[in-house]
Amino acid sequence: MLKFPLNKNKLEQIIKDYPTPFYLYDETGIQENAQKLNTSFTWNDGFKEYFAVKANPNPYLLKLLKHQGFGMDCSSLAELVLAEKCDVVGEEIMFSSNNTPVEEFAKAIELGAIINLDDISHLDFLKQHIGLPELICFRYNPGSLRTGSSIIGHPEEAKFGFTRDQLFVGYHLAKNYGIKRFGIHAMIASNELDPNYFIETAEMLFKLVEEISLTVGIEFEFVNIGGGIGIPYRPGEKTVDLDIISEGIKEKYKSHIEKNGLAPIKMYMECGRVITGPYGYLISKVQHIKKTYKKFAGLDACMTNLMRPGIYKDAYHHISVLDKEDLTNNTLYDVTGSLCENNDKFAIDRKLPQLDPGDIVIIHDVGAHGHTMGFNYNGKLRSAELLLRENGEIMEIRRAETIDDYFATLNFAGLDQF
Repeated sequence: MLKFPLNKNKLEQIIKDYPTPFYLYDETGIQENAQKLNTSFTWNDGFKEYFAVKANPNPYLLKLLKHQGFGMDCSSLAELVLAEKCDVVGEEIMFSSNNTPVEEFAKAIELGAIINLDDISHLDFLKQHIGLPELICFRYNPGSLRTGSSIIGHPEEAKFGFTRDQLFVGYHLAKNYGIKRFGIHAMIASNELDPNYFIETAEMLFKLVEEISLTVGIEFEFVNIGGGIGIPYRPGEKTVDLDIISEGIKEKYKSHIEKNGLAPIKMYMECGRVITGPYGYLISKVQHIKKTYKKFAGLDACMTNLMRPGIYKDAYHHISVLDKEDLTNNTLYDVTGSLCENNDKFAIDRKLPQLDPGDIVIIHDVGAHGHTMGFNYNGKLRSAELLLRENGEIMEIRRAETIDDYFATLNFAGLDQF
């Protein structure tokens, strides 16, 4: 049984003020979770988590995490500007490039962000168009040396990162260009529940630091092991123990970095899902019950509000029904939205208590890669986002879209003469 931070009366009162569907985030849960990650890595002087802005780009949540000492991992102009508006600048930003246009590099360098290059050709691209920063980081793609995941793909097929040989060439070139500060990064899995995966990733990067430092003659300031720590979406899955990850990395750090005289090196991460994911909820209502070859529970939410189950094979989100939590889950439903797409489903063949129009459903673990992936197909509008404050107050941190928002970018002038 997954926990929900509000009782029935409080949620029903919120629904009177904010019509469903809407997102609700738990401030207390997010803060405590952020503190847990920081505490796990206190052994490393300089440890920093760069929250993956793409996971949940709401400025209120970003400011909340800034107060916990987090930096921001950005991958676009809008994310850079969002970080800036939240007073996150300089090396508090990790800009991870990916087929990046010149204006985005320019903004990142203007803000003083750490530039994490995805392609060896981008070093000369920067030199030619903008100028080189004093600190540079390269993203490593180990290819067939490591397994990937269904979300991010197998490394050798992924569009991200340098090959091993390109790393050595790239750092040589950067050194010859006068760059004196260096980092290394890898991000090769997503929603991974095995803590050993992250320990192995750290060891892989530590070994590269050993070899590159000796071969190229440079010193590394930091190793960024990326993110990708998963959350237990499904019943029976266990929460990843951050202390196990930390202790395992600490042992590898001692044997590869300290033993070889390469310390101190700062440890960085760029987690998103594991920080906010478990503390976000999509609140919706049952609109219709349809009975054909199957039973369908149609909600007032759709893929506009949460598209993970529709685009990722086997993606799962637990669904609970307000005031029916103690009833037997004895009825099989496909839980759907109202888009003209058959993959507009939150669950397929899910056993739930008998549902009726008007029932309030809570879709769990949507605090990352939820609202941010929304879209306007079929003219559907994205929902509001609410924050449950530590004192119990409810704060609207994003209003729901309106039909005027949908039409705002269209040019209707002169349409009658077209």
